[in-house]
Amino acid sequence: MEEEIDLIGAAGFIKDRLYFATLRSKPKSTANTHYFCTDDEFIYENFYADFGPLNLAILYRYCCKLNKKLKSFTLTRKRIVHYTTFDQRKRANAAVLIGCYAVIHLKKTPEEAYRALTSGTNAFYLPFRDASLVNCTYNLTVLDCLQGVCKALQHNFFDFETFDVDEYEHYERVENGDFNWIVPGKFLAFSGPHLKTKLENGYPLHAPEAYFPYFRKHNVTTIVRLNKKVYDGKRFTDAGFHHHDLFFVDGSTPSDIIVQRFLHICESTKGAVAVHCKAGLGRTGTLIGCYLMKHYHFTAPETISWIRICRPGSVIGPQQHFLEEKQGALWALGEQSSQKATRDERADLVGRTESRLISCMDDLTLSPSHSMTDRPMEKDLRETAACVTQGDELRALKGRRTSRPPGALRYELALGSASGCILRAGLGLPTCWTISTASLCTDSPSVCTDSPSECRGATGTSPSAEELSTLSFIAANSRLASSLGDLYGSEMEEPTPTYSPPLSLSSPRSPVSPLSPLSPAPWSPRGPRVPPQDTSQYVNSPGGPTVKVPPGPQVPYTPQGAYSGLKGHYSNLKGPYSGLKAASGRYLSRSIPSLRSQYVEY
Repeated sequence: MEEEIDLIGAAGFIKDRLYFATLRSKPKSTANTHYFCTDDEFIYENFYADFGPLNLAILYRYCCKLNKKLKSFTLTRKRIVHYTTFDQRKRANAAVLIGCYAVIHLKKTPEEAYRALTSGTNAFYLPFRDASLVNCTYNLTVLDCLQGVCKALQHNFFDFETFDVDEYEHYERVENGDFNWIVPGKFLAFSGPHLKTKLENGYPLHAPEAYFPYFRKHNVTTIVRLNKKVYDGKRFTDAGFHHHDLFFVDGSTPSDIIVQRFLHICESTKGAVAVHCKAGLGRTGTLIGCYLMKHYHFTAPETISWIRICRPGSVIGPQQHFLEEKQGALWALGEQSSQKATRDERADLVGRTESRLISCMDDLTLSPSHSMTDRPMEKDLRETAACVTQGDELRALKGRRTSRPPGALRYELALGSASGCILRAGLGLPTCWTISTASLCTDSPSVCTDSPSECRGATGTSPSAEELSTLSFIAANSRLASSLGDLYGSEMEEPTPTYSPPLSLSSPRSPVSPLSPLSPAPWSPRGPRVPPQDTSQYVNSPGGPTVKVPPGPQVPYTPQGAYSGLKGHYSNLKGPYSGLKAASGRYLSRSIPSLRSQYVEY
């Protein structure tokens, strides 16, 4: 009887077979019903007050898990109930998982799946918010996420049969490049390259050359930079890539000219386009979203939800309302382009000579966006080095990521003699000190010498534990990131102290930095989206109420612990996320802890 009561308010997806329920206590499986919960298995690691949706790798692993249960011989005659708790954040993420499963595998429409989720006692789900420190002004609903995934499936952005979850999780990590495919074969979003490959406050920075092997392998032909100049774009062009600068201020929205130029570059490019700003989240996601709305007829909520599922934290603050405002205009541009393409095809079929020639001449008409040079737009809008921007905040948070939990990907640590000499020289250690490969995988590193006689001549003392720990950490990072290409092929720099958000976990409020003189004027909410009634998702912000931050794992950051748990070299990857390689354990959406820090408003 108790079992019957538990399922009265459950959402049914397959009659007498698959249900979704919200329960106050952990139930016990019975002879007729099997219960399972993923709230503590699949976790979203937030930047600030954001809490979802969970990323594409977690969605894939959930679908595999549920498929396995439905096909299990021991569960053939049982009802399978995915249950969640009354924690509104976990409940919303769980609803997106099973709703997307219904869309992907049960072939339900997003509306049908959402109708099932809201039946019975499951009437309300907390809307998702952006990865900013200020109050939420734009709601992204569970239905928006289901519609975004459905639209992506219609355009073949995601193929469950060929998706490579291991490759996705590998390259989303900071030390391996921090990039994600938004549209496989067309758009790659990544964190901005640096002048030289180095570690900065524990955050690995990669030189442009680090990306060359992967870009060439996956036919990335064009790079678009949206932030200020940090590296020389000639390094990409000399390697055979096209490079464009479309600068606009961090945290702001692009002008119409920048949007037109970006669309023209992407439309005229043969091959994939890699887009980056500073963190590869706000400005990058906004312009890629403009292309999705124009050419694939995505709505603004569908665009934001799909980009965030591919790359959590994307599209921030006023950029959400910007996409809402531009939706109609971009749809109109897309229809005009489609009609023009249809006319050109018909003209080409009528005559292969004059008609085709005239059509080509029509395409050569110049527009203001096409005639502009490729010079950077930093002359009038320039980010100053003294200003702490939104991108600085987000990248600093990524630098404090925790170690990968047991069961996740592991990579082999191997220290070569050449890299060992460079690291020893950079640390000011005697050249005879090396660390054996095996010692990097244990808690007690062993010391060996290249030449005993040389060692005695160089020094008569053994390396201290602190020196060995530092050497092991830098060597591990050097080897871990090498799978991206020749990541540390350029000269290693000693870590230089730069901006790092101060930890203030014990303080009830975080200090607010003064507004930068380059920051845009305060903006007001745009579009039909309404701030959520449940203010528990908000955090302390300028002019706002003091409320609590959503719970999240708080792990003290230690450089040695951040990477020392990884083993096994990553190799033999096939295409952008292709193939099935399942693994067990606890998987994180992004390894970025929730921290409070100084913040510059938009």
